[in-house]
Amino acid sequence: MLQEKELLIQLQSNKNKDAAFKELVTLYKERLYWHIRNIVKSHDDADDALQNTFIKVYRNINGFKGDSKLYSWLYRIATNEAITLINKNAKRLQISNEEVQELAINNLQSDVYFEGNDIQLQLQKAIAILPEKQQLVFNMKYFQDLKYKEISEILNTSEGALKASYHLASKKIEAYLKAH
Repeated sequence: MLQEKELLIQLQSNKNKDAAFKELVTLYKERLYWHIRNIVKSHDDADDALQNTFIKVYRNINGFKGDSKLYSWLYRIATNEAITLINKNAKRLQISNEEVQELAINNLQSDVYFEGNDIQLQLQKAIAILPEKQQLVFNMKYFQDLKYKEISEILNTSEGALKASYHLASKKIEAYLKAH
């Protein structure tokens, strides 16, 4: 496995770009898939957003300046693609983003790729009622065990604000689960 800096150099060179991109996809596709899946809920939507993420990365890698870590940049693109997909679905169906999330949660029960039990389904329902920012922070911290510093780079938000968002999200989820 290449170090991040070496990988970036190869990604930005015309000579090794395709081989380096395959390495990048191998390194990050599973983590990014689950990150996106936690946002959009649907396997098919997660696949679409993941594909769009890697297309954007491939097209824009030369514009990456290295101000943040490469994986932070990838997560930021993946997060934006997931949110864009939710927005497109809402517009297409002429419903709110919240209703798109609700629809996705309701479809989880029939999703052959969802291996969760009733408790996990209730947790997903609880997460879906959170404001978008709290959902993102909760998913990254709880499911992916990212550090606040990493989440801060991805969402471009202070660590203090992220800690507050996570705390509020946890309290709301706890209250939802106790009520249901």
